[in-house]
Amino acid sequence: MTAPHSKPVASDQGPNPNRNDFQAPEDLRAGETLMQMINGFQVTQALYVAATLGIAELLKDRFRTAPDLAEATHTHAPSLYRLLRALASVGVVTEDEAGRFGLTPLGQLLRPGVPGSLRGWALLMGGPSGWPTWEHLLYSVQTGESAFRHNHGMSVWEYREQHPEANAIFNEAMLSLSALEVDAIVRAYDFSRITTLVDVAGGHGALLAGVLRANPHMQGILFDRPHVVEGARAVLEAAGVADRCRLVAGDMFDSVPSGGDAYMLKSILHDWSDDRSVAILQTCRTSMPPHAKLLLGERVIPPGNMAHPGKFMDLHMLVAVEGRERTAAEYEALLAAGGFTLTGIIATGRPMSIIEGVAR
Repeated sequence: MTAPHSKPVASDQGPNPNRNDFQAPEDLRAGETLMQMINGFQVTQALYVAATLGIAELLKDRFRTAPDLAEATHTHAPSLYRLLRALASVGVVTEDEAGRFGLTPLGQLLRPGVPGSLRGWALLMGGPSGWPTWEHLLYSVQTGESAFRHNHGMSVWEYREQHPEANAIFNEAMLSLSALEVDAIVRAYDFSRITTLVDVAGGHGALLAGVLRANPHMQGILFDRPHVVEGARAVLEAAGVADRCRLVAGDMFDSVPSGGDAYMLKSILHDWSDDRSVAILQTCRTSMPPHAKLLLGERVIPPGNMAHPGKFMDLHMLVAVEGRERTAAEYEALLAAGGFTLTGIIATGRPMSIIEGVAR
């Protein structure tokens, strides 16, 4: 018989509702979900290491054991096995009963050069340019300034000009993202009335190549900084559109090529503050013929609490470049300040939308 003032004795029949540490099943699920979020950095780094070691390419043709892969990558076999086992748990690779590892459809996207490859993005976000920058998110939130500039004493643009290896990774990462977005943009927007498209800050030309390939009547002008645009010819030649595209080097804050029927800026204004974005728009406005259209490819932040990739990309813009993602109303105001009228926002089926404007 239990004494009147003694505490109830826990039994093995399940949780004791009188215990202070009791958690209902929904509380447990919430904790597990939050724990996955907190530990998200572990997956980022595991993917970065796998991309750096070229694991996906080594597994493209057959299953291989950890010791075999360790010999090929000059790594410690037991530790590499632990990495592969962790990646198997999130579906990037799979382990068979013989202890050999192979690629899953997800893991195929860590291979370089395959359609939809995200190897470049994994290298960028997990590597020296991305990882230490996000480590100082608190600094950016407290100051509103770029953590990258705080870490390196220069802007990310200056850093890439001085570090060709970082610039190469960035270009591969941008090609990775473009591969997911170009087809969506080509399908969503009617380019048939455009005879000359100017791709402002168009990188290595993945977007322009896709648009030109889908529109044989069109000519293109690819415009970017000298150290960037020089790497575009191979992309344009591989797409079979180099003979319809002119490469022009320059600085979009000074001038852009004239004579286009449309001026495309994909993922450009989100790199910059409002003041600098207005300056870019004004430069474009000066060079554009009266009939030309302005086309922005950007992630438009939706209202409310709904999930959208742009909301976390917005934080990346904060820590990396002091840029920002924007809402529809913010883009309308930005275009107005730059001398344009917003004429439409076209969904593409991807996080990116096409924002269309005309000169006022």
